[in-house]
Amino acid sequence: MPSHGPFALPDHVQGSLAPLNKRLVVNRRGSTVWDVRTPAGRLAVKLGYPSRTHHWTALAPAREATILRQLIPGEDVPFGEWEQGTWSAQPWRDGVSLFDLWEPGRHSSHPSAPKLEEALSCAAALASLHEAGWAHGDVQPNHFIIAPTGTSLIDVALARGGEVPEIYDFQYRGCLVHYEAPEISQSILQTGTAVPTREADVYAMGASWFISATGWRHVDYPDDAERKDQRQAIVDKPHRPINVPGALGKLIEHMMSRNPDDRPTSKAICQQLRNAL
Repeated sequence: MPSHGPFALPDHVQGSLAPLNKRLVVNRRGSTVWDVRTPAGRLAVKLGYPSRTHHWTALAPAREATILRQLIPGEDVPFGEWEQGTWSAQPWRDGVSLFDLWEPGRHSSHPSAPKLEEALSCAAALASLHEAGWAHGDVQPNHFIIAPTGTSLIDVALARGGEVPEIYDFQYRGCLVHYEAPEISQSILQTGTAVPTREADVYAMGASWFISATGWRHVDYPDDAERKDQRQAIVDKPHRPINVPGALGKLIEHMMSRNPDDRPTSKAICQQLRNAL
């Protein structure tokens, strides 16, 4: 039977990290995440376990750790196994999520255009990943962490582009559907799996900007719709009208083209935003 969590840090993980204090951040979809302060610094410690619908979530922390070691050579990302799955510890990324940062604009009676500088910081983080040869596979507003020192694109457990030990690898079965590109949804409906691409990441970033600015998902479907029906709506229906004011609205429209080949690259998006500033 799948477990539900949240789970405490296993004894051998505590012994390895020597936490001074810890705070539960989130427990959902097969992942318990702790904010842990240690003598060596502040860490995000993830415990993966099988969820109600997926067993691959148990492997995700270790898979992410192997990817981070490739993306940031020299960064200490310890990981290992525990009785429910795998665990990892990575440096804490401080800041505010894109969705929270743009919240005031969603509730204003006179919405203003989102700040292009903030959009550019997100695009630059994604472009950096793409230029390193990876596709993220799970781009969403809460994975852009924005701080005065820059923006971090977190949660790379589903990324594709480098070598992952077979023992920790698993097939890609999509991401949070609210940001899924039509071709990804269609592949999952037809075969049960898909291949993350940079083009789908660009679509997801456009959908992330759209929902963060307006509060609306990119495609209209009932809140209680089954995941399969959500994906079918993404395949069958056009995205909502892009009503984000300013230069960002036209850019989002381009990013969310149904044809992946028509979408701009993340690098081109950065250049367009710099030109608009």
